Amino acid sequence: MAFVATRDSERAKTFYGDTLGLRLISDDPFAVVFDANGTMLRVTKVREFTPFNFTVLGWEVPDIAAAVRRLGEAGVQFERYGSFMKQDELGIWDAPGGGRIAWFKDPDGNTLSLAQM
Repeated sequence: MAFVATRDSERAKTFYGDTLGLRLISDDPFAVVFDANGTMLRVTKVREFTPFNFTVLGWEVPDIAAAVRRLGEAGVQFERYGSFMKQDELGIWDAPGGGRIAWFKDPDGNTLSLAQM
């Protein structure tokens, strides 16, 4: 089970359900719950919070370039970290130990990632 916070559950439901394509399981007074490929994702409804400045949730994908393009076409903006790390034209970073990673934010500012290992 994974958790992430939202101040606006309707906006989060649209993002995680429609944009990311996760299957909605339930929506109750406490959380909007999705099936994230067999892992329950509870998008917890909160009045206020400050997003962390690091990745809180991520997915491994078989083809990161295709996934980034698809999400980009759906309006997702991928993060650019400037000289801190070299990213390609899609915003994908080639990690020194192997693997490729791209980061984006949900509507509440939570940092999410895609990885191809």
